[in-house]
Amino acid sequence: MDSTGRRQPTAEVTGTDTAATATATAGTDADADAELFWERHYRTRRTWGGRVNPLLAETVAPLRPGTALDLGCGAGGDTIWLARQGWHVTAVDISTTVVERVQDRAGELGVGDRVTTEQHDLTSSFPAGRFDLVSAQYFQTPFALPRSRILRTAAKALRPGGRLLIVDHGSTAPWSWSQEPDVHYPTPTEIAAELDLDPARWSVVRADMPRCKATGPTGETATVIDNVLLVRRAGS
Repeated sequence: MDSTGRRQPTAEVTGTDTAATATATAGTDADADAELFWERHYRTRRTWGGRVNPLLAETVAPLRPGTALDLGCGAGGDTIWLARQGWHVTAVDISTTVVERVQDRAGELGVGDRVTTEQHDLTSSFPAGRFDLVSAQYFQTPFALPRSRILRTAAKALRPGGRLLIVDHGSTAPWSWSQEPDVHYPTPTEIAAELDLDPARWSVVRADMPRCKATGPTGETATVIDNVLLVRRAGS
């Protein structure tokens, strides 16, 4: 995440299953192993359980705590924040370093009993259970990823009345790892169409593209766009 709480992906992607790879930057080989890449990325990290993504906090504020799933939990800022609000969180990531250190950090902060971490390569496995909230914050990667299939599975893992929150980058910040000039950022409407959920069972609660001022890792600021999609499963 940067200092605003925005989880930073390694590269921007189109969001479609058939074009879910981007030009890998920072020396990444397109054929590199994703798990090894993320292990290397997180092994040198010194801080864990930082700031929550603001759009997640805004969405959760009116909800009664229940069970939550944090997809690609990264440094654990969202997971720890949710646990501190009373949620029981399953945090998953492809990196074993992440799941170990986020669990340790949760224990240090006194919320270890409300956090369960699991290592998953979501291209081939998905956590068991039913959830009141699934959070997919900047769920993007330079590696092949069947994003729509994974997010569709996440929607089906919701309890009745549960919510799936997807927040994606909608613009390229000066500090983004990928600076491809022609990258396409799917709109919330396009993302919803890719999920192809039965409207009788899932409804779109929010689909917009808010702008905000973000601060990069070296302190520079820029106005960026987020693509936000919130889906609710029918039922009480």
